[in-house]
Amino acid sequence: MLTKMTKHFSEKEVKKNWFIIDAKDQILGKVAVKAANILQGKNKVEFSPNSDVGDFVIIVNAGKVKVTGNKLVEKMYYKHTGYFGNMKEFNLKFLLEKHPDRVISLAVKNMLPKGNIGLKMFRKLKVYADDKHPHTAQKPTVVTL
Repeated sequence: MLTKMTKHFSEKEVKKNWFIIDAKDQILGKVAVKAANILQGKNKVEFSPNSDVGDFVIIVNAGKVKVTGNKLVEKMYYKHTGYFGNMKEFNLKFLLEKHPDRVISLAVKNMLPKGNIGLKMFRKLKVYADDKHPHTAQKPTVVTL
């Protein structure tokens, strides 16, 4: 008796596409969720949680992303230098002014799986503070939210 087997696709069998997301006047969480789903490959038929079948994602206008509520002053990011008493903390407003690409990168990174496969997925994310990016040769498809 033959049973139907589920087809598992390897990373070499899946074609990687490029997508571009414009974050201008979009909510930070919605942009991050959409990017994380595309990076994991959840928008494809070939999705498999144990292999990297996701696509490349370019996020432009990261500095013009919006947040709701009082998150600009209340949401804190922490960094430790490794020395005693050197815990640094920054709020979202400071980080958006100084490094707007890191805000979206951190949000997407925390939504991806932890471990080696999550790191491979995260490397396919490209975030830019303004609307210029060097990936026009890849002909990215525009994603609307």
